[in-house]
Amino acid sequence: MSLFQFTTRRLVFQACCGLKTLFSKKQRFCLKMARPSSNMADFREVFAKSKHIAIITGAGVSAESGVPTFRGAGGFWRKWPAQELATPEAFARNPSRVWEFYHYRREVMLSKKPNPAHIAIAECESRLSKQGRSVVVITQNIDELHRRAGTKHLLEIHGSLFKTRCTSCRNVTENYKSPICAALAGKGAPGREIEDAKIPVEDLPRCEEPGCNGLLRPHVVWFGETLDSDILTEVERELEICDLCLVVGTSSVVYPAACFAPQVSARGVPVAEFNMQTTPATEKFSLTEDEG
Repeated sequence: MSLFQFTTRRLVFQACCGLKTLFSKKQRFCLKMARPSSNMADFREVFAKSKHIAIITGAGVSAESGVPTFRGAGGFWRKWPAQELATPEAFARNPSRVWEFYHYRREVMLSKKPNPAHIAIAECESRLSKQGRSVVVITQNIDELHRRAGTKHLLEIHGSLFKTRCTSCRNVTENYKSPICAALAGKGAPGREIEDAKIPVEDLPRCEEPGCNGLLRPHVVWFGETLDSDILTEVERELEICDLCLVVGTSSVVYPAACFAPQVSARGVPVAEFNMQTTPATEKFSLTEDEG
């Protein structure tokens, strides 16, 4: 079993697009196989031979686009951490507050653009497809920046900010309206001093399916909810056939995504990690003996 471990964001672009790698003193490149190595050529050799590449991405990929993560000490919207808003219970108690939170996130994302990491991944997919090789991006992000960068084979396991689901008829639809409804116009500012808008539920986003008019919710996976079984089935299929896995910008602590790379590595498939710091998964892999 082998792990390629990288601690620099620029390597994503360099590795995917075949550019020359320049290492600074702050950059660390470690190839862990039977013995430690710092030879980028080892990674390039595996990359060049791979036919089915799975790229697992998280919030770190979008950080340079200025996407707020709502995690850590500063991870608050008004007085609440995201974990207290992104739940079915929070939506049932106060759909107006939850919709303000997601309206704010939607409006922010409409002003953001894909960064070089998104573009490099999309270009990698495009380039390799012309060689008869496949790339699938499995992302935990809900910002659609991979899609806007041009990625075609994309599995958004946590849903999308720009899709809604009806709580009555369950219909899922794309929705890029700004604002998403008239009552939310100008609402959702994140300052701690700002009071809730307390929008009547009947004025919140409603289903437009004939005869429905049910309350819409964001089509994202909230804390306490399970991932879509169809998407999980697709993910499992891709992880079973991939011969190289790249883990990019994710702390590997949110399940079930946290088990994807270990699942691949357990088959003896190389796993490359692109992160600014080590992660729990890094340590886990680092302690694994080569079975080669």
